[in-house]
Amino acid sequence: MRQVRVRDRRATAQVGRHARLELVFAVRDGRTVLTHSYAEPPFRPGRWFAEGSGLHMILASSSPGVFGGDVLDQSVVVEEGASVRLTSQSAPQLHPSASGATARVRSSYRVAAGARLSCHWDASIPFAGACLDQRIEVDVAGGAELYWSDAMMGGRDARGERWRFSSIAHELRICRAGALAYLERFRIAPADRSLSHPWIAGEATFFGTALAAGAVQTLPGEAERVHTMLNAIEGVRGAADTLDESFLVVRLMGKSSVPFHEARARVREMLTHS
Repeated sequence: MRQVRVRDRRATAQVGRHARLELVFAVRDGRTVLTHSYAEPPFRPGRWFAEGSGLHMILASSSPGVFGGDVLDQSVVVEEGASVRLTSQSAPQLHPSASGATARVRSSYRVAAGARLSCHWDASIPFAGACLDQRIEVDVAGGAELYWSDAMMGGRDARGERWRFSSIAHELRICRAGALAYLERFRIAPADRSLSHPWIAGEATFFGTALAAGAVQTLPGEAERVHTMLNAIEGVRGAADTLDESFLVVRLMGKSSVPFHEARARVREMLTHS
């Protein structure tokens, strides 16, 4: 896979508000290494650590969060045979702008044949009035492995900001071997309808998705075991199902942070066996 480098053409006023991140990982001498890195503030590749023959990188930011009007693009490529685990430095904060502008975040991940990518992101925290449009595309080649887990809060509940954000639009698109395998798309606008309805969010203030594709989950009955585990944790509601013999999807909701984060951690352990 070849990464095309684009020159920085941002106007001075856009620096820090419009930004691009590019990361390419590959195998060199039997180990996964970072072969290309380009980051415009507030993006910042954080520390990375060897994990066997793979690599764990913490993605960081020099900004206190994402603000209305920001335009952020990130591209991650995991080349053939590489093994990469990505995590966030802390829970992303979504801030409003005085003008009510929407923050736009676009993320692209490419995982080559024989490669493995694991992403476990901290839950996003939308502040009152925040407006976000987020699109994530993950392209997984045949024979590659993927673990993905993202989450968000309904707002800063302790500050009385539950469901006080303006709007959050989210799309997660997973393609495997060139075909669409999973599409998750929603838009939440709390002013348009009550989210506390039992068939929507109910009492939950946290929700998220986890999925595993490829050899990360091949044990028979894995979905049933995950489903049973989730519903044994008080304060958590969740479900797990398989889309095919090597693709498992989990959706979960939680009333508070402790049981929700416990559930996410246990899902990760079960689906990655680590």
